[in-house]
Amino acid sequence: MIPYGRQFISEQDIEAVVDVLRSDFLTQGPAIPAFEQAIAQYCGVAHAIAVSNATAALHIACLALDVGRGDFVWTSPNTFVASANCARYCGASVDFVDVDPKTYNMCPEKLAEKLKEAEKAGTLPKVVIPVHFAGTPCDMARIHTLSEQYGFKIIEDASHAIGSCYEDSRIGDCQFSDIAVFSFHPVKIITSGEGGMATTRSPDLARRLQLYRSHGITREPSELEDVTQGAWYYEQQMLGYNYRLTDLQAALGLSQLQNIEAWITRRHEILAQYDAAFADLPVTRPSYPGNVRSSLHLYPIQVADRRRVFEGMRAAGILVNVHYIPVHTQPDFQKLGFAWGDFPQSEDYYKSAISLPMFASLSDAQCSDVIKTLRDLLQ
Repeated sequence: MIPYGRQFISEQDIEAVVDVLRSDFLTQGPAIPAFEQAIAQYCGVAHAIAVSNATAALHIACLALDVGRGDFVWTSPNTFVASANCARYCGASVDFVDVDPKTYNMCPEKLAEKLKEAEKAGTLPKVVIPVHFAGTPCDMARIHTLSEQYGFKIIEDASHAIGSCYEDSRIGDCQFSDIAVFSFHPVKIITSGEGGMATTRSPDLARRLQLYRSHGITREPSELEDVTQGAWYYEQQMLGYNYRLTDLQAALGLSQLQNIEAWITRRHEILAQYDAAFADLPVTRPSYPGNVRSSLHLYPIQVADRRRVFEGMRAAGILVNVHYIPVHTQPDFQKLGFAWGDFPQSEDYYKSAISLPMFASLSDAQCSDVIKTLRDLLQ
């Protein structure tokens, strides 16, 4: 079987986790700040806050930006449901901006049009969450310009995009956003088993994120309201959550980070093989703007008879998948008033989309199997 994505765990990774198992700290120990500092340095950002998963990071990012009842948050329909649910957890209303037909990312032109109408209606978003789908960065400069014009904050859902670059900087440096969020799920570029990270340039936002991930509790003497207590004392200063990462996970993530550039290079080698092999087939391949480097979390294609190709690939032991069913078409979101037809570009993409295997340990022989099987199905 060849999955669409998978982790690669080395002996070095195993040793890193074993070292933690033999240490005094399985959680809330030194591996977590070490992982945070390494991610911050890699991305070129001041602050990185590790959490239990990317959904948790999205949730506390919304909380840190004071998203609540009466607010509007916009994101892309072409994403996993977490990109929208994070705002709903805060009591906000969610809406969507349709995607660009080439990149499958939030379309800046459609965003501009929707903002213009929302300004007239008094329903401007408090936060916009562009999603770097499949590892390809959104047009962040244009989205940021619109944020300055209309006054909204930006959370980058970079769950797919650790290691991606936009213009002259890495995704996660928050040059064009307030907060960026990464996922370290096993099928992502690097993994910590589960886990996520929020990055920001703002020390105030960083502190709020830190409080929200751990029950709203602080032990920092300079932050305490009651300074008369002893060294045992802590205060819950806001309602937070238990969204902490463990040292076991942090050690694995830190070890994996050392390989990120080599693994992204390998993904681009696979991309080149796929693109060359499918150039003469009735396949719509993903498009990459010239000012970005995608980390290539996914390789999504579009084909005319998706069901036949999907079932044929799986019957051959190639476990293709579909990313994503548009969020607004989910039954729970249709209860909120959304319907098929609301975001036609996302829907058109979904109806023919298949994600082919894309992971750093995919061998050339496996890649050839994927290519041959798809060619046989389409010729």
